[in-house]
Amino acid sequence: MTRGQSEDLDELFRPSSVAVIGASNKPGKVGTYLFRNILEAGFKGVVYPVNPSSKSVSGVRCYPSIEELPETPDLGVVIVPAATVPDTIDQLGKAGSRGAVIISAGFRELGEAGAALEAEVVRRAARYRMSIVGPNCFGIINTAPDVSLNSTFSATLPPRGNIAFVSQSGALCAGILAYGITERLGFSRFVSVGNRAGIDENDLLESLGRDDATKVILLYLEGLVDGRKFLETAREVTEKKPVLIIKGGRTPAGERAAKSHTGSLAQSGRDQLYDSLFAQAGVFRVETLGELFRTAKIFASGLDLEGPRLMILTNSGGPGIVAADAAVRHGLELPPLAPAVHDALVPRLSPSASIANPLDMTADAGADHYREILSKLLEGPEMDGALVITTPTSTMTGESVARAILAAKATTAKPIAACLFGVNDLSREVSLLEENGVPTFTFPEEAAQGLGALAKYHAWRTRPKTSVRLFTVDHEAVRAVIHRAHAAGTSVLSDSEARALLVAYGIRFPDVRFVRTFDQATDAAAQLGYPVVLKVVSPDLSHKTDVGGVALGIHDLSSLRSAWEAMQGSLREKAPTARIEGFDVEVEIQEGKEVLVGVQRDPYFGPVLAFGLGGIYVEVMRDVTFRLAPIRPLGALHMVQSVKAFPILRGVRGEPPSDIEGLTEVIERVSQLAMEVPAVQELDINPLIVLPDRQGVVAADARVVIAPPSRSGPSP
Repeated sequence: MTRGQSEDLDELFRPSSVAVIGASNKPGKVGTYLFRNILEAGFKGVVYPVNPSSKSVSGVRCYPSIEELPETPDLGVVIVPAATVPDTIDQLGKAGSRGAVIISAGFRELGEAGAALEAEVVRRAARYRMSIVGPNCFGIINTAPDVSLNSTFSATLPPRGNIAFVSQSGALCAGILAYGITERLGFSRFVSVGNRAGIDENDLLESLGRDDATKVILLYLEGLVDGRKFLETAREVTEKKPVLIIKGGRTPAGERAAKSHTGSLAQSGRDQLYDSLFAQAGVFRVETLGELFRTAKIFASGLDLEGPRLMILTNSGGPGIVAADAAVRHGLELPPLAPAVHDALVPRLSPSASIANPLDMTADAGADHYREILSKLLEGPEMDGALVITTPTSTMTGESVARAILAAKATTAKPIAACLFGVNDLSREVSLLEENGVPTFTFPEEAAQGLGALAKYHAWRTRPKTSVRLFTVDHEAVRAVIHRAHAAGTSVLSDSEARALLVAYGIRFPDVRFVRTFDQATDAAAQLGYPVVLKVVSPDLSHKTDVGGVALGIHDLSSLRSAWEAMQGSLREKAPTARIEGFDVEVEIQEGKEVLVGVQRDPYFGPVLAFGLGGIYVEVMRDVTFRLAPIRPLGALHMVQSVKAFPILRGVRGEPPSDIEGLTEVIERVSQLAMEVPAVQELDINPLIVLPDRQGVVAADARVVIAPPSRSGPSP
């Protein structure tokens, strides 16, 4: 399949006939297990074994070649030596098959020769517009009752459910299937993509987003084929259903050495970059397979937690405390009981009960207490949902408390999750709860994590929707800057050209004068008015502070003279070969908070925006977050709110709040620049000084790296 043709995928998973090329009777062969699995799963179509060495496979007549099949198979499952796969694809294509699942290994994963063979497979499949899954994959499963296809070499067929799983790793698949079944999870589809020569995660996301039987999508990926396409697709899909991902491995850093803070941060902080970009698309990233499936369980239940306010009800204090700590870690709130609710519960509970949140009824509580108290707690508007923790006692069986929880559930539309502890086996009670819409967990922190994900997903789906804003830009000035840089053969814009580019996009700078001599500097400082800043201007110095090329706090002529002399000496010592074009004398901004706004044109994602704590320590503190351009107003605000330094911008210890609105507008303007000026490869505004509320934002310094003309694309 040519990439992006995901509309063909829906039919691939619903074949009426399947040919297994390489089916076998030999013990231990993949072709033996896979063909048998298709039969034992109860495939509703017709399956044909193809093998010139056998008359029958598992009692089914075997055909020596694809050409001799009595009908065209919709789907070919290919289990032959890698060298013969291209010809097999040719034969399927000539017969009119729509697609193939290539189990065979021996392709790109083995090096250059394997990659060339894989490219040939892709070329031949494209000739017939065939969809390809694999090669080097585990296979596919569709549990739809009218399909019942298990074209994998795992005999474990999961029960029907509403969870779809996509894995890049074939080795994980059998274990994942077994684990999912242990966790009482049902699947709609299960897909191992292998080398992703044809169908990739983006195609599958689109297809699964359309699949009514799939309510939750799980992904295990070690890399992304097309990061920007993935995030654009995921953003659309997560509006309808949750997407959970384990992202393993690391994407290699770009080939270019980063010349800006933003480039350095983006290349060295790949994992943080993925975190930010998944968040931008509404994708939940989890760290372990256990967390993946536990979160999937609570989403698969169909519950909706409309807010973060959680009630915890328990008959044991310890688990309640553990649950409370975990709830707060996962963004949930534990509001106090309303006075009327508190007073109504006092006569119903033991004097030793702790009537708070968590509410510990102690071991004196019986099943009736769970039913009555839980119903009462969820009556009012104070709570959005509940976590019920119980340890059966000598006077309260597991079944009685499970039925009490279900009785309380019948009185409310709010979600309830449960955690059952017990010395004895409680699997029957757990099944009773889960079959009736109460997801149940082994430990309270697992339940709290799942409920936190529910609340976050509700907030994502109901968030205010904003559109990308476009600002008025002096495009003629932008073209002139890029043209002059290309004519000069430079890759790093001078300070004045970087300033001109950003001013064209409406970004404000302090007044400045360019000088070459000390006398000119004194005249400039007198014209601008003290205090001023002195900066070296050089195309060879990426970070001026490192070589003593920036002097702050110059309040008079005497301090200007001292700063000038000290800078000359430092530059001679630390940057003796640097080309010094002159110096900037600039009005000093004496108040405000320093932040960084930047762009890195990433080889996998395109233009990536960065925001974080600014100044000289940005690469040390790494208090930074990323988003893809273009960015919407709400996305820009989330960038600002997500850094650890945000409380400083909001105002602490009597300080006035910073101009957050002005700051987010600058992020949006830089986003527009990144989309409209492909020549810009890296950009730093650092420091960007955020003044007190409604006073604006001022760029104190900027650095811009551009691509040569052949890679720049059209100017705006």
